Amino acid sequence: MGKIRNTTRDVVRNKVLLFMVLPGTLWFLFFSYLPMIGTVIAFKEYRFSRDGFFASIVNSKWVGWDNFKFLFTTNDAYLITRNTLLYNMAFIVVGLILSVLLAVVLSEIANKKLAKLYQTGMFLPYFLSWVVVGYFAFSFLSSERGLLNEIFGSHISWYSESKYWPFILIFVYLWKAVGYNSVVYLAAIMGIDKSLYEAAMIDGASKFQQIRNITLPLLSPIITIMTLLAIGKIFYADFGLFYQVPRDSGTLYSVTNVIDTYVYRGLKTTGEIGMSTAAGLYQSVVGFVLVITSNYIVRRFDKDSALF
Repeated sequence: MGKIRNTTRDVVRNKVLLFMVLPGTLWFLFFSYLPMIGTVIAFKEYRFSRDGFFASIVNSKWVGWDNFKFLFTTNDAYLITRNTLLYNMAFIVVGLILSVLLAVVLSEIANKKLAKLYQTGMFLPYFLSWVVVGYFAFSFLSSERGLLNEIFGSHISWYSESKYWPFILIFVYLWKAVGYNSVVYLAAIMGIDKSLYEAAMIDGASKFQQIRNITLPLLSPIITIMTLLAIGKIFYADFGLFYQVPRDSGTLYSVTNVIDTYVYRGLKTTGEIGMSTAAGLYQSVVGFVLVITSNYIVRRFDKDSALF
């Protein structure tokens, strides 16, 4: 009884703060936790009926791990897993370096109005849909009227040559995402005590030395946290990037086919919802394990930089 009374007192005392977090709590409840009920479809041969969604789940036949076999027994299992992992590793490493570099450069621009202009220009591509970005890429890469072929006088059929696309996809992703990701690091840099730089200048430290010995060490906790969060999504691929930008060209599947596009094509062909649910569950579980493992390793070396 005493615990209930203490809990009630704490709720009343912090009612304003609890009301502030209520929208976020409801969002997580309806869009993150309640949908978990649907993960049971991964173990069923889901067939929709007129009785409704939940009745369809209950009445569908159990098939155990058969839906997961679609991912692991197919000839493309190694290919799509390799592509998903390697691309995400490149996005994490190269994206981190460029985002931090861009944030440092923007923070060092003396004219703040000009810095805001540059920041807006870098930030804008993030809000473009992949459909629009895909058409932008096509205007450069079209074999007939493409800007690159016109400039260099070449006749490369970009949408048939798979060897170029790992670089194209990485470049397009970085162009779209780096400006947005740099905002987090720029905000962290703005929060660094300016007296540290003043003291370093008095001691004769160059700008490069200030960045190396002050900015980067103080950014390391946020860099670690952002990297841990990115590792949790390493088995997820940006569907729009790998489907819209290459224009679903079959000759490019060896370097553009990832788990998400493979599941989409399989769902479009067979209509097996259970298979797509199994793929999503597989990605979530692997991501969860990777985050827990990475966070444990970070805690062993620096508890302050860990997520929890």
